[in-house]
Amino acid sequence: MPGTIVTVKDLVVRAQFDDDAPSLNELIKVGNGHDTELLVDHLEPGGIAFCLNVRSDLRIMKGMSVERTYKGIEIPIGDITIGRILSALGDPLDGQPAISGEGVKRKDIMKLPPKSTNFTVAKPEILETGIKVMDFFTPFVKGRKVGIIGGAGVGKTVLTMEMINNIARSGSGLSFFSGIGERIREGHELYVTLKENDLLKNTCMFFAQMNENPVQRALVGISATASAEYFRDEQGKDILFFADNMFRYIQARNELATILDQVPNEGGYEPTIFSDVKVLQDRLSSNENGSITSVQTIYVPADDVSDPAVQFIQHEMDSIIVLSRKVAEQGIRPAVDLNLTTSSLLTPEVVGERHYLLSVQVQSLLQKYESLKGIIAIIGENELSPADRSDYAKAKKLIDNFTQNMNVMTKHNGVPGDFFTREDTLKSIEEIVV
Repeated sequence: MPGTIVTVKDLVVRAQFDDDAPSLNELIKVGNGHDTELLVDHLEPGGIAFCLNVRSDLRIMKGMSVERTYKGIEIPIGDITIGRILSALGDPLDGQPAISGEGVKRKDIMKLPPKSTNFTVAKPEILETGIKVMDFFTPFVKGRKVGIIGGAGVGKTVLTMEMINNIARSGSGLSFFSGIGERIREGHELYVTLKENDLLKNTCMFFAQMNENPVQRALVGISATASAEYFRDEQGKDILFFADNMFRYIQARNELATILDQVPNEGGYEPTIFSDVKVLQDRLSSNENGSITSVQTIYVPADDVSDPAVQFIQHEMDSIIVLSRKVAEQGIRPAVDLNLTTSSLLTPEVVGERHYLLSVQVQSLLQKYESLKGIIAIIGENELSPADRSDYAKAKKLIDNFTQNMNVMTKHNGVPGDFFTREDTLKSIEEIVV
């Protein structure tokens, strides 16, 4: 028995089913001659299904019939998607033909992979990014998560693009990029950069940028993750997963909560904010088949790092790189706040004794530099003790040492980019502190 639409409010459509109610996350089709798809968000007593208009199709009216499809959102998966840009629903965004036909594998994006039973974490494997400040303060370890935190315009996307450029060049593994609610221009620039450098052959891209409705922006990260899971589980690949921007994912979920008339939590965000973050982050994991190593940018609204959404996402990361507007204003690139940047992976077991001891010395010098800045502003640098003057000078050299030109910015500023091996980075620091 088909159901009937009883109300239409913005992207929310309520449908009445007298029997055979649909399942959660099932697609149902409207009998309007266009087969408009609605996604079942939740069910209420009396056979009422609250649905989301995934494509913002306005050709829906009260009284129209709806029919079950008995399936969820299914996207194409496999080698045929490499080098393509797809939407959250698996539609092409690159002007090329749709991925369809016999033999094309598809996957329900909400279907979770089987849980690992005997999986043990292998010895940490460090991947080189070629970016000094990252390789030193937040070692990029296979299968772990790195968060890049910062306000608008401090360089989160540039740093992410540089990592994609540097790591993809090595040809190791497969890269995924999920564009969540960011600017269309940035997505286009990334696509062009990868194409010019012949890196699309190792990259899958999913986009739902600022122009898309909140349903697609909330789903695109899950779609990209579902595709990455296939390559990890079925082909045993090691995946590099880049998400820009995780805060926009929370924003999209918040917009959906608002139009669904859900009562917000104390921070003003959706009541399900914690589970929303966990659902996505728990799927970006490794198992006995392969690994997913993720880099996620996190926008900080009004430069407030204490924002509840930022805190929730931050707790899921192994390493946090904090980009600061104050640092950016000094002309330092990347604009990393070296004192706030942290990593739980900066241990002798992961990076080795040499790297670890150097990091302790560097952090000590940088903290002393911060405390001395206030004193120098009052009495001047010449009034410091010889030991303090020496440490202050070392800290200034360290800050300069971590400044670096980006390869992806060469076409904009004409300055060639730099790439440093981890050994180069450690040697340059030893020359300063030892």
